[in-house]
Amino acid sequence: MAEFSLPQDSVVGVGKTWYDAHNIKHNNDKHYKRVKIYRYNPDANKNPVMDEFVVDLQECGPMVLDLLLKIKNEIDSTLTFRRSCREGICGSCAMNINGVNTLACTKNIDTNGDIMEIYPLPHLPVIKDLVPDLNHLYAQLASVEPWLKTETKLPTTSENLQSPDDRKKLDGLYECILCFCCSTSCPSYWWNGDSYLGPSILLQAYRFINDSRDENTGERLDDLEDPFKLYRCHTIMNCTKACPKGLNPAKAIAEIKQLIIKRQV
Repeated sequence: MAEFSLPQDSVVGVGKTWYDAHNIKHNNDKHYKRVKIYRYNPDANKNPVMDEFVVDLQECGPMVLDLLLKIKNEIDSTLTFRRSCREGICGSCAMNINGVNTLACTKNIDTNGDIMEIYPLPHLPVIKDLVPDLNHLYAQLASVEPWLKTETKLPTTSENLQSPDDRKKLDGLYECILCFCCSTSCPSYWWNGDSYLGPSILLQAYRFINDSRDENTGERLDDLEDPFKLYRCHTIMNCTKACPKGLNPAKAIAEIKQLIIKRQV
């Protein structure tokens, strides 16, 4: 029988319990929330742990990001996470909350009695606590050249216009905020992330393929016609389910495949 073992630092241990500075005797009251948060400090040379926090919701905003900020500001200042806009626009605070990839700033705190669990985005190297290393994903983004490419000399005194109908074709594509909730929820990307571009990057690629102002469609499709870059997608649909902006990366990937087939017929 084959035997498998996990890397030593992948085993998550039990961490410390932290209490809000107020009336800790009533931490089972409905006004208090128990939350377990993944903690990892590479400088400590120790395995990650799950710290538990008991937080007074009467002195906290309604979103998970409010909860994290309260913990960092009032309970444990070493807690590390990314955040910026607080409006679901920048994608910085993407993380895994109760098993679902989402944005902490747009996710409501569940006020039932269950313990909430927060992890960094899955299947990425962790820099510290809830901060994943996104360098590889940004390198993949750069590889699809996400900008308009033209051969025609454009006028310098006016905008590069397109018709309302052509502009409408970009709906559902340009809204992507590169939070990477979709790619990190995709099993195909988990196992082939070194070569498969994943749903977030392929959605960006299709956004420029589908732009009437871009004149590099053929080269873009040639570059994507690859067994791994594109065709590792098996239409599992996790990406579409995970997108906090309600976009459909799986549909964009299918459209790219159809365009490649049409060129060959």
